Amino acid sequence: MGETTHATPTAQTSTVCAVLIVGAGPTGLTLAVELAGRGISHRLLEAVPGPQEGSRGKGIQPRTLEVFEDLGIAGRVLAHGQLAMPIRSTAPDGRVTLGGAEPESLKNRPDIPYTTSLVTPQWRVEEALRLRLSELGGAVEFGAPLLSFTQSDLGVSAVVESGEGVEAIEAQWLVGCDGGRSSVRRQAAIPFEGETLEDVRMIVADVGVDGLDRDAWQMWRHPDGFLSLCPLPSTDVFQYQSSIAPGQDPQLGLDNLQSILERRSGRTDLRLHEPTWSSLWRANIRLVDHYRRGRVLLAGDAAHVHSPAGGQGMNTGIQDAHNLGWKLAAVVQGAPNALIDSYEAERRPIAELVLGLSNARLAQTVQGGMATRRDASTLQLDLNYRGSTLALDDRDDNADLRAGDRAPDATGLRTQDGEYRLFDLTRGGRFTLLAFGGMPPIDHHPGVDIQTLRVAVEAREPDQIVDTHGSLHAAYGANDLTLALIRPDGYLAALSHAGHVDAVNKVLADVSPTVQPKDQPPIYASPKNGDSHAL
Repeated sequence: MGETTHATPTAQTSTVCAVLIVGAGPTGLTLAVELAGRGISHRLLEAVPGPQEGSRGKGIQPRTLEVFEDLGIAGRVLAHGQLAMPIRSTAPDGRVTLGGAEPESLKNRPDIPYTTSLVTPQWRVEEALRLRLSELGGAVEFGAPLLSFTQSDLGVSAVVESGEGVEAIEAQWLVGCDGGRSSVRRQAAIPFEGETLEDVRMIVADVGVDGLDRDAWQMWRHPDGFLSLCPLPSTDVFQYQSSIAPGQDPQLGLDNLQSILERRSGRTDLRLHEPTWSSLWRANIRLVDHYRRGRVLLAGDAAHVHSPAGGQGMNTGIQDAHNLGWKLAAVVQGAPNALIDSYEAERRPIAELVLGLSNARLAQTVQGGMATRRDASTLQLDLNYRGSTLALDDRDDNADLRAGDRAPDATGLRTQDGEYRLFDLTRGGRFTLLAFGGMPPIDHHPGVDIQTLRVAVEAREPDQIVDTHGSLHAAYGANDLTLALIRPDGYLAALSHAGHVDAVNKVLADVSPTVQPKDQPPIYASPKNGDSHAL
């Protein structure tokens, strides 16, 4: 099944790793952190010589913030961003509406720790991920483009150019996280279906602005199109966005940006500085046929490209990596290769859904509006994997919570060590079984990292977790027999009201090693999250 590319220079050196990741944006970095935390040898290559400049993506959705908690970087990302940034939208008639506040439907919800989006420049997210990767013993190899690769049933042979010359890398798996123009996708000959809308364009730039307060994200709707200026927290610049219709000037120079600002905002008192970064975005809306071809996988923009409307693209890529990371680690450690198939089965429908949402937002934007609606869908809190082979339950189809859903959080859980949220106890990249009654007879599954948390409404035995406010029972609709198995990526793998342990054992068997992994010591062996709690 080998795919061969153009002739390339002969490699002078050769190395071996379990996973070769191409592309060190948010998706590739997230995957590298996942693998490093599990002691999986990997290489993370980036063709450009250093970290990317510019704000690019700037919206982090609540579900992604939960992922960042699991990775151990939420505090760093939050420190350089702003939650619930006010949005001030001005209509052509001068009428002003306010948005960006916490949705009423999500207020006072112990099952949801983050209820609003975070605004922070993408380079800050990448910075936090690189630092976490470094703490785990890994690093980005900048200036190292992938030249070619071939694959067999057993792995991938890649040729890479770096400062040391041309190198051959032998890996069990190759993951392309290298963006919309992915060389991995092209060389693997995976179709990238969709369309490019040449008449839908947008100027995006980072600019200083004199005369404008930084207390809100400013948007203007005008017959010529929309314009927005969003203050980027932890910087002294704004992200400038303006739609460019056919016949309008797409130049990225200061004069054109200033002219658009004055015409669409009606304000001549605002003065822009020379852009520190700028780009002309074209509507390129595409999705791959398949996320996998043999030993080659795709994630993030290499698999799906979206409009920036709605702030969904970067978040979807990060969550691709969070889904793939633990599965890839399990397969490297001996689990069946079929586990990898669940990655596409779960994530491709999500990409289709998100593409539909961002396309609808784009259409509204092009027509002169800027949608500010925020709910569980736009915040990616209700995305689910119902129907997956890794989602088993005995609940009614109309039940609010089903296997495959995001595992709800809960507050007021008392242990011998203190009081915690559920997410404090489940982070760290392992399976967690919530047993709301007695200890279930779980089969022994060597090689599967699992903890069991016995939950009670009042303390009866020393090792029980006390649900002091009842929020955990309420979130899971639990009775004295309920079992809930939470996956390493925070989704429910098994859920039983009747206390049936068969579904739990079935999922654990599907992810258990069936063969001993190759004798290849991991490069990185640091724990995934140093402050996780072992109970």
